[in-house]
Amino acid sequence: MFLKIALVQTDSIIGNLAANFKQIVKNVTEVRNSFNADLIIFPELITTGYPPEDLLFRRDFIAQANNLLYDVANIAPDMGIVIGFPEFDGEKCYNSAAVLSEGSILAIYRKQKLPNYGVFDEQRYFVAGDKPCVFEFKGQFIGLSICEDVWNFDTVKETKEAGAEILLTLNASPFHAGKKQQRENLICSHAKNAQIPIVYVNAIGGQDELVFDGASFVTNFDGEIVFRAEEFIEQISVVEFENGKPLQNMPLLPASNTGNIASIYKALVRGTSDYVRKNGFNGAILGLSGGIDSALVLALAVDALGANNVEAVSLPSKYTLEMSNDDAKIQAENLGVKYHVIPIEPAVNAFTEMLAATFANTPHDTTEENIQARCRGVILMALSNKQGKLLLTTGNKSEMSVGYATLYGDMCGGFAPIKDVPKLLVYELARYRNSLSAVIPERVLTRPPSAELSPNQQDSDSLPPYEILDPILARYIEQDQSADEIIAAGFSLEDVKRVISLVDRSEYKRRQSAVGIKISERAFGRDRRYPITSGYRGI
Repeated sequence: MFLKIALVQTDSIIGNLAANFKQIVKNVTEVRNSFNADLIIFPELITTGYPPEDLLFRRDFIAQANNLLYDVANIAPDMGIVIGFPEFDGEKCYNSAAVLSEGSILAIYRKQKLPNYGVFDEQRYFVAGDKPCVFEFKGQFIGLSICEDVWNFDTVKETKEAGAEILLTLNASPFHAGKKQQRENLICSHAKNAQIPIVYVNAIGGQDELVFDGASFVTNFDGEIVFRAEEFIEQISVVEFENGKPLQNMPLLPASNTGNIASIYKALVRGTSDYVRKNGFNGAILGLSGGIDSALVLALAVDALGANNVEAVSLPSKYTLEMSNDDAKIQAENLGVKYHVIPIEPAVNAFTEMLAATFANTPHDTTEENIQARCRGVILMALSNKQGKLLLTTGNKSEMSVGYATLYGDMCGGFAPIKDVPKLLVYELARYRNSLSAVIPERVLTRPPSAELSPNQQDSDSLPPYEILDPILARYIEQDQSADEIIAAGFSLEDVKRVISLVDRSEYKRRQSAVGIKISERAFGRDRRYPITSGYRGI
């Protein structure tokens, strides 16, 4: 008894039901014409995109999404189609999967485990299902689960006990560093303990700060992976089963086919590409300072969008070192992007003159430094508006954490590709990119980082060395460790007090910052929600 199951690892556009339906039709047609599969499985909520958030409160949207199901059922009535959709029964909304066969609905499964942590808040929108779903298809008894369900062994076990011989799971599991291995380890363990093969199909693509990596896979009864799909690539694959047993008849990608740094880089490229494309921009533009952060962002942008769709702008001031100007020009030439040089001194002088009377008898301080950054922001936003290109900000997670950025200055822009990338990781990613082709000048990787807003300025004048700063930030922000715990780990009281104070005082800046790609287990935004007005201090 043979069964061919097609895993459709595909992207969707949240809210664009027509575009998603068109993509589903394309995928089904390709499977029918090229793969001759019996059953097709799509990711979680593929009809609407994931996560649709408060669109789920719109009855008109939900009605259209439900009606779409019948259109899908008639695409290929000779095949089975398993598809994720938001099911509305007239009173309640469920995160559901439907099995479509012969133009009708054969079975519907309602997700039982609704995640309500980190970036997930499904309990805001959905009601949980309360029973497993097993259906018969071409002589095989097949169970269904949706994403969080398969992370819980009790749900897997219940489905097996209900008679399932194969478990299909539809997923929209977002990427963070190490997530792929985490998924595989846990689900392989469940497959082995329940003695059931699991077909894990995941979405791909960027959605605001989230990026989905695909990396779909299939296990056998013993929890061994017999098929593994690519990361961050739309892909259709077919796995054959004989009497419920998956046949290992496809080349198996190795477990560590890409290193962690390579996966993170791919996530940043995909997230940037999809944000620009899905939001209808003509390309991207950014300020290129000659420093490491903007160097990495330019490389990411070119890899995401192509050199013809990216512009770089150098905005030197009287404090900008000549080597910064040289390195910015070299990188722009290496990557083949359109490059402009617009000195900011005339604008800075104009603002300084306008404010001279008001600032009389006051000392020079960061106010004057910030004027420079804000002049750059105005110029870059003007270019963005004029050309319809998205302005990419170049701030990293270390800077966002401690507020080492100018509001309405270098924070200007619509998307922040490296917002969740700590400074030390910025250097690792830049070296990784140079290992593919040397586009970032070596001097950018070795010189001390500087904002160049005052004479001989270096980041270390305002912050602890990044070798100290980044580990403290990881413990305080991502692991919720207290000051005492961080000090006990070997960091000085002075450094811990200084860093925590900066983090706590900078919430208002982060709340106004551009959305950026999540690559850590805890990013700023929906992952970490702290009040702006708060009497709490971590030290």
